[in-house]
Amino acid sequence: MDLYQEEIMDHYRNPRNRGKLENPDFTSGEYNPSCGDNVSIEGCVEDGRLVDAAFEGKGCVIGMATASILTESCKGKTLDEILAIDKDELCKLLGGMELGLTRLSCALLPLQALQQGIRDYKEKQGDKD
Repeated sequence: MDLYQEEIMDHYRNPRNRGKLENPDFTSGEYNPSCGDNVSIEGCVEDGRLVDAAFEGKGCVIGMATASILTESCKGKTLDEILAIDKDELCKLLGGMELGLTRLSCALLPLQALQQGIRDYKEKQGDKD
């Protein structure tokens, strides 16, 4: 097993930021009907930055590890930086793993939940960009 796979397994077995936040500014969930994975992500925003994030859900190793890695790596980033994350950048966060179509959809689920939560938050704040 290579180093990146070990890191993914570590995030799966010992997820960071799993649980709920006290007073989140947004909550968003996504569900993948093809495999049954689901994830919800909450976030706290200050001065246009994600200052805290947490997730809950159930699913495969890739999906849950990605939620853990994503919530860790996005803390401190601006909302626009997080909205700009695409599948290529997400794969880099996962150590450059080559993901097939099925596994890619598992990895994208937490990103979609996080980005949708941020879009909803920005819309609520009247920031439409």
